[in-house]
Amino acid sequence: MERKTEISKEYVCDVWNIDRSLSREELVYLRQELHRFRKIDLIQISSFIQGESLFCFDMDSTLIREEVIDELARFAGVYEEVAHVTKEAMEGNLNFQEALQKRCMYLKDLPVSVFDDLYFKLHPNHGVPELFSGLKSKNAKTAVFSGGFTDILERFKQEYSIDEVRANYLDREGDRLLGTVSGTVVDKNIKRDSLLELQSRFQIGTEKIVAVGDGANDQLMLEAAGLGIGFHAKEGLKSKISNWIDFASMDVLLYLFEDLN
Repeated sequence: MERKTEISKEYVCDVWNIDRSLSREELVYLRQELHRFRKIDLIQISSFIQGESLFCFDMDSTLIREEVIDELARFAGVYEEVAHVTKEAMEGNLNFQEALQKRCMYLKDLPVSVFDDLYFKLHPNHGVPELFSGLKSKNAKTAVFSGGFTDILERFKQEYSIDEVRANYLDREGDRLLGTVSGTVVDKNIKRDSLLELQSRFQIGTEKIVAVGDGANDQLMLEAAGLGIGFHAKEGLKSKISNWIDFASMDVLLYLFEDLN
């Protein structure tokens, strides 16, 4: 076992080299045993990243703590109504696109300026600023695919120098939202397809692509990547994947690189 150069403020990384890949069942068992002693996360990789790479992220509850549509609903005074639609979707009574359209209807007549007010009330998850700073120093390509809205994503892209973003466009007339979404809705299929599109455009091998998300609508994106990681993930996603982070901050993803300098 060797300890990697320390880069995270709160977490260290110990590397175990083994001669085979562990099954999902073995990884789950190992995690449970490690948790008996302290809060330890376990990620299985075939090799460390060298050279060009691509990191693709979900936004809400992954890079930021909040769900943007819930926060917009609070502004509009319709949080309970929107939460009810979300519950319907989670119970399987609505698909993502239907649920998005239905929730957006409650945002009708909100001023477009609400995004300026809201953006500064969003909180990046622990380690996110440090992660993007580190990825930039590694010349990694970065992308964020969100079921949220372009007004938030464009601001986030500028603040953290993200290469590509995909999100939904809320229609507006003058300075008011119309309560509808136009264009391609960013759902689980679009997230996966966007990753594959960028892989082709940037000519980056699958083994050097990392995808990170927290919910079931991120599963296809995680499966398309060389390394898919659930970050503080919901059980619906964790039951379908092998690698996830329960405790550590986002900047521990920098430990995936061969050279930490």
